Amino acid sequence: MKIFNTPNEEGFFGEFGGMFVPEELKGVLREVDDAFKKYSTDKDFLEELNYYYNQYIGRPTPLYYAEEMTKDLKGAKVYLKREDLCHMGAHKLNNVIGQILIAKRMGKKRVIAETGAGQHGVATACAAARFGMECVIYMGEIDKERQALNVFRMEMMGATVKGVSYGTKTLKEAVDEAFMDFVQNKDNTFYVVGSAVGPHPYPHMVKFFQSVIGREAREQILKAEGKLPDYVIACIGGGSNAIGIFNEFIGDSSVKLIGAEGAGKGIDSGLTAATITIGKEGILHGFNSYVMLDEKGEVAPAYSISAGLDYPGIGPEHAYLAKTGREKAVPITDDEAVNALKYLSKTEGIIPALESSHAIAAAMKLIPTLSKDKLVIINLSGRGDKDVHQLMNIK
Repeated sequence: MKIFNTPNEEGFFGEFGGMFVPEELKGVLREVDDAFKKYSTDKDFLEELNYYYNQYIGRPTPLYYAEEMTKDLKGAKVYLKREDLCHMGAHKLNNVIGQILIAKRMGKKRVIAETGAGQHGVATACAAARFGMECVIYMGEIDKERQALNVFRMEMMGATVKGVSYGTKTLKEAVDEAFMDFVQNKDNTFYVVGSAVGPHPYPHMVKFFQSVIGREAREQILKAEGKLPDYVIACIGGGSNAIGIFNEFIGDSSVKLIGAEGAGKGIDSGLTAATITIGKEGILHGFNSYVMLDEKGEVAPAYSISAGLDYPGIGPEHAYLAKTGREKAVPITDDEAVNALKYLSKTEGIIPALESSHAIAAAMKLIPTLSKDKLVIINLSGRGDKDVHQLMNIK
């Protein structure tokens, strides 16, 4: 597997990343890192991983030519990487299967996870059921309400969903609770982190498992068009789907990488999750990155209509790519995301997740400005079934 921007031994991408956690947790994380290093090059492990990618998740996912969208926008040719067609409806299972296979080899009997939009929680519950492991999912009470369908799906597969009722009652607090659980139950528990965030080795490990998206997309676009894309666009909250598809193209300077982040009500509204655009360097959940901070330098609440994007930080590698100019962040408001969801639904008959709709919205702005010989790949990271009830209540 070709992985670009491998972090150093301390887990840093430039100045971003690291392991800023209590000493008692460092030992556990080093055990996870040692296991990851061992199995990520182990032939038997990789064969089993690929078996589940193909036979359980349903990989490879198609690279779909969005013909009607291309015609309507009158610009570049548009392809959608269809992660929405994965088992359970999103890219999340790519990473979860990998981490749980490591947990099994480490002898762990219990897995925990945090979730915002619920897709990572669903994926973790799914894999835990498959491998007969106890599963606890932490989820903010606000997210439980707006993603009630995913809560029901997790519970159907035997997971215990624990609501978090303090703070913003969303993803940040869910992560806080999961880390507390991990420290208290480290001997029998594996924390399945859902995005390219957290202390080392999680950002790199998550990218490793999600890089299958980019490998497939590169092979597929070369087969379809005989050349690389000019742009690759993905939504970014913590950034797992984006780093997964970006990885394969980081070394190609001709390919521009665009991350669509949740601007919420607007980047100057105080209700936003546009972390790269307006965030400052700080430490959150054990890693150094761009973080939403208030006037006192404390972590500020993030907001997005999309439960999967309202995280007050960004994965450290995304921060590094943004600072070095390799990746460009484009803030997308709630209204733009909802309009993009409706647009793709009516244009291509595909209902995208609200998270993915941010990437669609960014593409809708860009594509009409490009010539017809340009190629754009949009990572359609998940399907919108989970968001339909929420959208029904939007006036």
